[in-house]
Amino acid sequence: MIVNTSEASAALLLHDAKVISLSERVPASFSPFAVVVVTYNSAAVLEGLLDSLPSGLAGAGDFTVYIVDNDSHDESVRIAEAHSVRPVVIRMGRNAGYAAGINAALARLDPLADVLILNPDIRLHPGVGRELRCRLQDRAIGVVVPKIMNDDGSLNRSLRRQPSVVTAWSDALFGSKVAARFNLGEVVADAAVYDRGGAAEWATGAILMIAGHARQLVGDWDESFFLYSEEVDYLERIRHSGLSVFYEPRAKAVHIGGDYQDNAFLSALMTRNRIRYHRRHHGALATALFRLSIIVGETMRFTLGPGHRAALRAAIGPIEWSGVEGPASTRDLAV
Repeated sequence: MIVNTSEASAALLLHDAKVISLSERVPASFSPFAVVVVTYNSAAVLEGLLDSLPSGLAGAGDFTVYIVDNDSHDESVRIAEAHSVRPVVIRMGRNAGYAAGINAALARLDPLADVLILNPDIRLHPGVGRELRCRLQDRAIGVVVPKIMNDDGSLNRSLRRQPSVVTAWSDALFGSKVAARFNLGEVVADAAVYDRGGAAEWATGAILMIAGHARQLVGDWDESFFLYSEEVDYLERIRHSGLSVFYEPRAKAVHIGGDYQDNAFLSALMTRNRIRYHRRHHGALATALFRLSIIVGETMRFTLGPGHRAALRAAIGPIEWSGVEGPASTRDLAV
């Protein structure tokens, strides 16, 4: 179903005036775009996301919602099919992974259509879609990400530095919170960055607005990652194509999320994919040092929980994923 947002956009007149005053490239109207949500046993959070779409996307143009379900065993599909936004439901028939779910939806779209990728546990603030699409009018930008808040109202530090030997060892030796405080780790913690906006290296994949011209340049998501690091890879390819990833703080959303470190399977999967990603973009020596940093860091935290122990085993063992279905294939538990 294509949702028409012209009526809702009138309610955002004052909000939109602020956008127009800061941008010279805001069109009178936007072309239709798509919203893609990958679900796997997401019944507990999916309805809240769908409820937030009409106000969150008001004034952003007409949109069609695609729910790609990775063979959920709960009520995810029923909730999607019964909702008033009337999404197109794509049943994968198996737990195909996050990237495969996204690609299944993208294959149905106009190749030039902008696409909003959402976790099922995202809640959109009013007008976020228009803010993101206004920013995409700059053809030098390939992806826009918003400011993400946690469900308790605190800032979600969603921006990241490109993974490197330096960031990995800093996080391992000092812990990610301390390393971030001194601008050494992968997580960007500087509050001023989250207030002013600008180009980013990458951001967590819970909510991304991708320009149609960027999709044409970059192509599909890499399904070999299954879950985790696929957005790092995709955003690296965006930047490698000559386009930028832009953080827009005026656009806001809430991410309910969770802690992957409480889940041994997800922690191990994230660890393997971090190493695989680094190996793909760096040499053998750099990858060995990167891997060693994870082994050292997780050994130091071995007693802190099953997630750390699983990550250590994953870093020591083979890094290629076996393909065995795990407990999740959406980013519901992403940090």
